[in-house]
Amino acid sequence: MKKSKTKVGHPFHQWHKFCAILFLMPLALLFVSCNPHKVDVQLEESAPVQKVTTYSDALSDLGLMTEIYATGLVKIQSEDIADNTGTAGATGGEIQRNITEIMKSTLNSIGGNITFIEYNPSYIQNQMVTGYSNFDQKIIPDVVITGGITEFDRGLETRGKGTDASAEYEFKNAGSSLPSNKVGFEYGDSSKGGKARITLDFNMKDFKTLAGISKMNTVNSMDVHKAVREQEIGITLFGPTFGMKGSIKKVQGRHEAVRLLVQVSMIQMVGKYLVLPYWRLLGENNVPDKIVMDKLSRSFYQMPETDKIVNVQEWLFISGYDVDITGIIDEKTAAALSRYNPGFSGNALDMDTFIAVYTNIPLDHAALGRRNMITKMYESMQAEPAYAQPAQPEPVPQPVASAPAAAAPQPTQQAQAPAPEPAAAPARPAPKPRKSSSSAIGRMLTDDEW
Repeated sequence: MKKSKTKVGHPFHQWHKFCAILFLMPLALLFVSCNPHKVDVQLEESAPVQKVTTYSDALSDLGLMTEIYATGLVKIQSEDIADNTGTAGATGGEIQRNITEIMKSTLNSIGGNITFIEYNPSYIQNQMVTGYSNFDQKIIPDVVITGGITEFDRGLETRGKGTDASAEYEFKNAGSSLPSNKVGFEYGDSSKGGKARITLDFNMKDFKTLAGISKMNTVNSMDVHKAVREQEIGITLFGPTFGMKGSIKKVQGRHEAVRLLVQVSMIQMVGKYLVLPYWRLLGENNVPDKIVMDKLSRSFYQMPETDKIVNVQEWLFISGYDVDITGIIDEKTAAALSRYNPGFSGNALDMDTFIAVYTNIPLDHAALGRRNMITKMYESMQAEPAYAQPAQPEPVPQPVASAPAAAAPQPTQQAQAPAPEPAAAPARPAPKPRKSSSSAIGRMLTDDEW
């Protein structure tokens, strides 16, 4: 007897029919659920926030530094600061046309001994016409800052890179019911980036003479970048092709870059003018400013020996050391100085130790409190009638027997400064009072003033 044969489909035919059904079912569901007339997109919501930059804290710390170093009040005015390249108009506002308001907020945020005075002639003139104001109580500036955006070089560098990969396989026995007998895979990744550079120049001049102050200028540049990246992936399955594609474009804020340049430039400008170690505010990788270091070196060699020691003793006291402000290097002073210079001999004050003490005074409110103690002490000394007749000074015994009278023209002070803050105000010195010795360094002086 002959056995009957049952025709069975080829396993591959059954598999590709299953794949086709599996592929078409989600497409059908997507078509039913999708309604293009009701498409929508959600926008992210954000609340207003305070603008904080890398140098926001540094500006505030600069104001604290002016108080600790007793620089005295400095009144600064700024002229209109604008784009001198003309790029703002040509590019449709890619950078600011005028950055005067950024200058105002930057200078006004320093505080301390820095007072900002606005330059606005039209406002003052209008107030005078209305009779609301006059010049009786107006503050006259000490210095004026001029400058602007001097460079904006676009397209300095453009780089691109990409990766492409694809694979394809053809099934010979796929059958004629499928659109294609090929299966494929494609992948692409490409990116492109560019660099531009913005430069700002600032100069400082004396308000009375309108002459530029020597070496009081800053020229700072900043690179800004933009980049584009695209990725795509595709799969071909017996004819139909589906995949995904994404792209992103990022541009570093040109306007924010200008703000950062203004802020760092003002920190440098004020720091150089007041001979302050401002580089401590800009990060660990910044080096001391050569102009400031030269001025400190110059003041050291032009200052009498007693003034050098008194200055250092004041700075040590502000730094929290238990020293007596006597004008001579005693045991306490030598011990404190040995922490800045382990090889300090105790016989004479060298320039490196002098500068090291000055540039490393702590920047905190404890140091400011100790500075205020010294300031109040000098003020109380000047207010006493006994010091009102310097033409006939009465002889006063010196606090140290070995110190001759001619070597101690500066005030002698028994200052106790236990860390972190002295418990009591320093004792009043006996000699003729003077202003704080730091004032001899805390301002950029001319040759005549030296």
